[in-house]
Amino acid sequence: MNTKNMELEKPIDKVTLLGVELQPKEEINNEHKAFSPKEEKTIEKREFHPVENYHPENDRHLHSTGIRIFGFSILLFIILLCIAFLIFTFVNSKNENIISGISIKGVDVSGLSAEEAKETIQNYINENLPENINLVHNEYETSIPLSALNVNFDIDSAVEQAYETGKSGNIFENSFTALKTWINPMDIELTATLDEEQLRTALNDISSKLPDTVIESGYYIEGNNLIVTSGSEGNVVNVDQMCTYIKNGISNLTLKNRTLDIATVSKQPSEINIEKIYNEIYKEPVDAYYTQDPFAVYPSENGLDFAISLDEAKDMLSEEKSEYVIPLQTLYPNVTTNMIGTEAFPDMLSTYSTRYSTSDRDRTTNLQLAASKINGTVLMPGETFSYNQVVGERTIAAGYKEAPIYIEGEVVDGLGGGICQITSTLYNAVLYANLEIVERSNHQFVPSYVTASRDATVVYGSIDFKFKNNRDYPIKIVCSVSGGIARFDIYGLRTDNEYEVEISSYVTGSTADSTYSEAYRILKQNGQVVSTELLSKDTYKRH
Repeated sequence: MNTKNMELEKPIDKVTLLGVELQPKEEINNEHKAFSPKEEKTIEKREFHPVENYHPENDRHLHSTGIRIFGFSILLFIILLCIAFLIFTFVNSKNENIISGISIKGVDVSGLSAEEAKETIQNYINENLPENINLVHNEYETSIPLSALNVNFDIDSAVEQAYETGKSGNIFENSFTALKTWINPMDIELTATLDEEQLRTALNDISSKLPDTVIESGYYIEGNNLIVTSGSEGNVVNVDQMCTYIKNGISNLTLKNRTLDIATVSKQPSEINIEKIYNEIYKEPVDAYYTQDPFAVYPSENGLDFAISLDEAKDMLSEEKSEYVIPLQTLYPNVTTNMIGTEAFPDMLSTYSTRYSTSDRDRTTNLQLAASKINGTVLMPGETFSYNQVVGERTIAAGYKEAPIYIEGEVVDGLGGGICQITSTLYNAVLYANLEIVERSNHQFVPSYVTASRDATVVYGSIDFKFKNNRDYPIKIVCSVSGGIARFDIYGLRTDNEYEVEISSYVTGSTADSTYSEAYRILKQNGQVVSTELLSKDTYKRH
């Protein structure tokens, strides 16, 4: 016999269900004697017998069924997921463009071809890069042209990385990568480069132009004096910091329509280093020399030195001054270029002479003085000859005499009269040597010693005669005034392609007051005209 059942058959004195005590029927009836018989029957039906209604095997069955349903659901989900992944893998394998979720510098390039992505990024850069980097310091404004910095964005590498993402592995790796970027987008950085050396040069240039920039000590030569200047404190551009600002701004494309404040630092001027200045300006004189195999002329060079000792210069700087003046002296070579003999100039390039009257001694003196200043002059290739500079001012102290000259259409005595004959003679020699004429003016009247358009006049301080040695070898000018003949010879080195030079001049017309003329230089080779050059068109007054 089941003891558990026997125990249950005993009368229940009291049962507690969900915290409520249930009393036996007799007790209930006694407590509620006022109830009707119908109500008593209702209460009898509420007798609780929990043990008789509980079946544990039902719970085990429900639990097993739930596990089977859950497992089936998981399996179904995995199958569907695999199918979806296979479909995604198939679709992704056919994609020849950039996968979804890829951007470059924040610009979405998903679904674009490589060329389309390059064009898109290039357009984005063009829209966001300024033409100039605008800078300001207080009231001072300036800019750096972006074109000067050679800015370059490595678009090809960025697009290649974007395109290869999800395409560089096997089919499953590529699909996982594509799925990953779809869920978690990827932004590719765009590398920018620029010419930092040029940027620093531009910033240093700006630094020197700041209104409140530091004034460095310095020096310059004025005449026969060295002028040394003291500096003053000021601001300079913080080049390192500005380089960082600008490079980041360009890289991040944040400079358009912006003006950057120039970062500056305070700076004291450097101390005057007189020994350094001395070493920079001191120069030993160099003697001229030449070689003949091959022919070459090496000109002389003047030297330069302090006219006082270095210790005396240091003592001068011990005083607090804004400017110091140190005298200089020129050191001359033992052999100047003009001292080199004609053996260094083997070929006569041209010669020309004019006649003068030996009876006019004062005029003859003037001719000889001017010619002596020019005689022996050596002109290096590319160097320009100035008559007024070489001959100098015509003064009594220089030995010049009063002689006839033209002033305002009249012939009067003037200091240095006649030296224009030397100018005109030299002018014609220069023409025949096929040298380049830089400056030449004609007289008021046609002179007696040359024909119209073959003369050249000079007035110290206003009218000069200049020509340039346009040959590849130095030339030497040799001249003499003697026996009624003023002669100029020009020496140098002939080349294989020398020209035959002809000068043609003639009067083109005249009026009661004026005569008109022209001059041409004709170059020939082997008797054939190569070129014809108009030298001048001149107007002369008639006597």
